[in-house]
Amino acid sequence: METEAYIALGSNIGDRELNLLRAIAEIGKLPGCKVTALSSFYETSPVGSVPQDAFYNAVLRLSTHLDARSLLTHLLRIEDESFKRIRTVHQGPRRMDLDLLLYGNEIISEDNLIVPHPRLTERRFVLQPLCEIAPELLHPLTGTKIRETLATLASDETVVKL
Repeated sequence: METEAYIALGSNIGDRELNLLRAIAEIGKLPGCKVTALSSFYETSPVGSVPQDAFYNAVLRLSTHLDARSLLTHLLRIEDESFKRIRTVHQGPRRMDLDLLLYGNEIISEDNLIVPHPRLTERRFVLQPLCEIAPELLHPLTGTKIRETLATLASDETVVKL
């Protein structure tokens, strides 16, 4: 069965734009998957207490035959193998961060897999590009449209479309 999944991409080490493009290509090569929409790229301020450079962020829509767990496993493999991600500092700098935001209308709460992403509604750097490609999409938990969630978000994040 085919499912629409939404994936957030972020990079703040190296050539950020090239990193996003490489990650999109890697995701598009996954078995039973096809990238069906891609937001613009955004330069965004880092969130959290770790001092670091600004990120480039984007969101893509993926049509997939993979189940959510398999998809997440592939995303983590791309981070590790293609981008040599090392997780030493929580929310620290990274060449590539891939987050599974939504997987159809499913609500999943398992070890290391929570969908919808638990901070989706709190982060402008995710909501802005998601809203660009799916403004009418309903959040499975809140029942609110993505554009409505973005419109009511109180955040001091800087998010600039490139």
